[in-house]
Amino acid sequence: MAGVLIGLALLAFWLFSLFDVVTTPEDEVRNVPKALWILIVVLIPLLGGLVWMARGRPRAPRAAWPVPPGPGVPKGPGMPKGPDDDPDFLRDLDRRMRGDDT
Repeated sequence: MAGVLIGLALLAFWLFSLFDVVTTPEDEVRNVPKALWILIVVLIPLLGGLVWMARGRPRAPRAAWPVPPGPGVPKGPGMPKGPDDDPDFLRDLDRRMRGDDT
């Protein structure tokens, strides 16, 4: 019984891999041409499917990391303000440097 389940799992994986290769657009296939991937998956069922998943399948698009603006770029309302951007802080600092702590 266990052999039958393993066989069915391998068949399902092979069919999934083959379907995935066939339905992937040609321009998104990585490393070798699509026709060669089909041959690899058909002729070497388990290993071909594993190699397809690891090396041939298109990569999922990744979201870019949010990058804070660099120097000289105006900061938005949600961005943290540095002490040198705060007019109240600068006024208070100037007052303390002159000795006007009243």
